[in-house]
Amino acid sequence: MTEAKSKENLVFICLGSNLGDQKIALENARSAISIQIGSIINASYLYQTSPWGLASQNYFFNQVIEVKTSLSPNEVLQKCLAIEIEMGRIRNEKFGPRCIDIDILFFNELVINEPDLKIPHLLLHERRFVLAPMLELNATFMHPILLKTIRHLYDVCEDIGTVKIIL
Repeated sequence: MTEAKSKENLVFICLGSNLGDQKIALENARSAISIQIGSIINASYLYQTSPWGLASQNYFFNQVIEVKTSLSPNEVLQKCLAIEIEMGRIRNEKFGPRCIDIDILFFNELVINEPDLKIPHLLLHERRFVLAPMLELNATFMHPILLKTIRHLYDVCEDIGTVKIIL
């Protein structure tokens, strides 16, 4: 008898932090993701970015990672939320400061529109701080709803926020 193999899914996840030691926060998030969700097969540089949505706060550190997982989209979401809580995330205000933010950008080429889960992430094409690291990882990835590549979305993005690589 042969065992059924789990499907390997590719998930792009955006990490962000603008409180505390941001580099350590992203490092801890990557570690937790690799243990609880799946292996990180690619990671962008870290980017320092201006806040989006609520300008009067600290700059963020952002990064996009590509993760190989056998988990379902809802399982990945639940693990991401649990990691945020474990790391001390408190949701006080929309777009407010946070020690860690973990967002699913893409899950394979799926389109999911559930009350608690939207994939692809609804605002990623409007955010240069997401598109720049995503561009670094996979410029030709096709947005499954907009049917545009990440390169195209980056080129036409109207977000004027600061996005610079941290070496």
